[in-house]
Amino acid sequence: MRLSEGVEWGLHCAVLLAVLPPDTAIVTGRLAEYHGVPVAYLAKHLQAMSRAGILAAGPGRGGGYRLARPPTDISVLDVVEALDGEDPAFRCLEIRRRGPAAVPAREYRTMCGIHRVMVEADDAWRARLGRTSIADLAAGVARDASPRMIEKFGAWLQEVMP
Repeated sequence: MRLSEGVEWGLHCAVLLAVLPPDTAIVTGRLAEYHGVPVAYLAKHLQAMSRAGILAAGPGRGGGYRLARPPTDISVLDVVEALDGEDPAFRCLEIRRRGPAAVPAREYRTMCGIHRVMVEADDAWRARLGRTSIADLAAGVARDASPRMIEKFGAWLQEVMP
C-alpha cells in the first residue's frame, strides 16, 4: 500500500496548526514555505481537509487555515481518508472463481482466506490510525525535536504571525 505524499503534507500541516494559539490561521503559501512543498499542490490538499471538516479556511486570500476542531478530536485516519479516500487498500477480484478449478458461486461459502487477512490487516491499520490524534503527533514532535529545530520554528513563527 502506498499513501500519497499529500497525506504526509496534510499531517505535517495539521500538526503545525495544532501548536498554534487557538483561532490562529496561516496562509497556504506560508505552510508550503515551511514544509518546502509546492503551493498549488498543497492548496488542493488543504481544501480537501477543509471539506472534510479538519481545517477551517478564513475568508479571502489572506484568511489562511486553522484546525476546525481541537487536535485531540482529529485522528490520523481522518486526514488519511480526507486526502486518499476511504477505500480499503485491497480489492478482491475473486480470481479463485476463475480458471479450471472454478465452481458455481453458491459453492464459495466463505470469504477467501487472502481477502480475509487483507480485510483484517486493513481494519487493524485503520484502528491504529484512528487511535492516534493530531495532538498525539504534536506531543511527539515537541518531545522528539531538537532544540535547534524548535528554536528555528519559533523564529519562523514570529516572522509569519501578525
